[in-house]
Amino acid sequence: MDRITVNPKILGGKPIVRGTRISVEFILELLASGVGEDEIVVDYPHLTQEDIYACLRYAVDSMRNEINITLEAAL
Repeated sequence: MDRITVNPKILGGKPIVRGTRISVEFILELLASGVGEDEIVVDYPHLTQEDIYACLRYAVDSMRNEINITLEAAL
């Protein structure tokens, strides 16, 4: 996880790709909207494919211990 860092002075402390101001969240949003890894690297040449994979690993790790509770709507 050396490619992902958190600094309270950058983007309000969101996890970012080290050495950039690009958040993990932004990379995940790009991927989720159908933008391919190759296109991301072309559009953001200071990123590498390894940075993209690190964002995915970060997301998986952050979800690993998450507990989901289904709540019924109040009537």
